[in-house]
Amino acid sequence: MNDTELLLEVRDLCVAYGKVEALHDASIRVRAGEIVTVIGPNGAGKTTLLCAIMGLLPSRGQIAFDGEPQRDAEVEHLVYRGLGLVPEKRELFGTMTVQDNLLLGAFQRYRRGSRDHGETMQDVFRLFPRLQERRTQLAGTLSGGERQMLAMGRALMARPRLLMLDEPSLGLAPMVVREIFHIIADLKRRGVAILLVEQNARAALQVADYGYVIETGSVILEGTGAELAGDPRVVESYLGLSRSRAVAF
Repeated sequence: MNDTELLLEVRDLCVAYGKVEALHDASIRVRAGEIVTVIGPNGAGKTTLLCAIMGLLPSRGQIAFDGEPQRDAEVEHLVYRGLGLVPEKRELFGTMTVQDNLLLGAFQRYRRGSRDHGETMQDVFRLFPRLQERRTQLAGTLSGGERQMLAMGRALMARPRLLMLDEPSLGLAPMVVREIFHIIADLKRRGVAILLVEQNARAALQVADYGYVIETGSVILEGTGAELAGDPRVVESYLGLSRSRAVAF
């Protein structure tokens, strides 16, 4: 994997819950403007990896974002510097409107003097026209797909250089999953790097430039999306079981 324009580098990352080590010596890299996916079974440590990178969990090892070590960095600082996370549960404010949820995503930039939230919101509406149609609707009344779009849109309001997505297809109908993955590919074309954690391995590897396979807290395989999609171990363990959830782009 070429180190040119290395945006995120994680080396030998370890995370433990009490005496149980959930992540062991995990190393991944993401370059500017590329999609990197992390696949693996439930409980493998994928979400733990994203939370540790975002500073939400204590960890051992090295994390550098845009060349700057992230040891003990504040989450707000990481967001302002261009690192965003869309969590699996989306974590929206259900009693607030779509528009107000989006505005919250721009809070750190606003607090530090940026006044471009109006322009950024129009960019989000162009990417997610449905959010514009529902901008005055309460977030808690949205469909599952719309809630995922709102969670992604809120993260984009911070103008991230790297957006981490945790299971964006979870619980969504195949047609909506197809739409979400088209948007992920569109974000790459706009220059946003994506770190994608996804159980739908077939869909993830279709859009990924590079990928990692995590099992029981360790990275066991890595390679380009095409290499992993053709690896017999990946085919047997993940792709063969995901045919019913396949997404054609």
